[in-house]
Amino acid sequence: MTRMISRVGTDLGLSATAHVPRTDEPQKAKDFTSDQEVRWCPGCGDYVILATIRSFLPELGLRRENLMFVSGIGCSSRFPYYLDTYGLHSIHGRAPAIATGLAVTRPDLSVWVVTGDGDALSIGGNHLIHALRRNVNLTILLFNNRIYGLTKGQYSPTSEVGKVTKSTPLGSVDHPFNTLSLALGAEATFAARAMDSDRKGLTEVLRQAAAHRGTSFVEIYQDCPIFNDGSFDVLRKDGSEQRLIPLVHGEPIVFGGSGEYCVVRSGFGLKVVATDDVDRDEIVVHDAHTDDPDYAYALSRLSDQDLTHTVTGVFRSVARDTYDDMVRLQNEIARETDPVDDGSLQRLLTGHDTWTVE
Repeated sequence: MTRMISRVGTDLGLSATAHVPRTDEPQKAKDFTSDQEVRWCPGCGDYVILATIRSFLPELGLRRENLMFVSGIGCSSRFPYYLDTYGLHSIHGRAPAIATGLAVTRPDLSVWVVTGDGDALSIGGNHLIHALRRNVNLTILLFNNRIYGLTKGQYSPTSEVGKVTKSTPLGSVDHPFNTLSLALGAEATFAARAMDSDRKGLTEVLRQAAAHRGTSFVEIYQDCPIFNDGSFDVLRKDGSEQRLIPLVHGEPIVFGGSGEYCVVRSGFGLKVVATDDVDRDEIVVHDAHTDDPDYAYALSRLSDQDLTHTVTGVFRSVARDTYDDMVRLQNEIARETDPVDDGSLQRLLTGHDTWTVE
């Protein structure tokens, strides 16, 4: 079974959209723009993300009717209304489960999930981790603004300790999720982070995520100007190069205005040191394709909640058989081994594991 599954899956190097019909007609961002009025608060980071995605989708060369965006509940979940593709505004936290059903039954669709830190990591945490471990052929975009925006400013699973909100007037005592650590702990085959204000970096991450066959998890830092304004300002202003650690596969992990900092191994983990304090061959060369999940996890631990260091780019991108490919193959094998199966409901109900009581 495993050999056969691999033959139709990763061993053939299938792309995420291998079975999705393509179009030869040139496309532009406006082709993916719906007639719905975009309604977010002025200055919301979602506007930039929407514009970036609209500009990126033409690169896929897919027919609009074969693109499906599934969202849950939250500000980010309005996305399907604003894209001229198929879309489904589903229920709170359940978007990955609904998207899984689509991916399994409709290999002709490119399925995307748009969710937020509250939707995905609170009520939807269970569905998220199982989609990741199963490696369903989905692209999951998690917009993280570290607050509940739609419900007017309560703390979320990614809010920092001490965060004063309407639901934590004396400051949050919850320890927040490190989202990339969570995804990698669930054995995500593709995990990445980008920022709403970095259109170039976000586009490159989207490009790699869309090409990956399996579950692509992309966290996007997104500003909420009304209820959590400036939460990522230190990553946007002068001096941010001292905090941002960009990843490029095959390149040494060096950062800072003039490359004055780097990442080296430290025991079983990684740490940031001054570049001048180490030999060049001690600097870690980023390998997003290593099968060792500990390396990507160690990268995720370099990021901390006070944003002293924030790693961006693709942490991990490895090949593994996908859940939907394997389910479809099992169905094919079942049909081949039972040629007299007429597919009737009665035959299913009175199958091998039933008894007649007289």
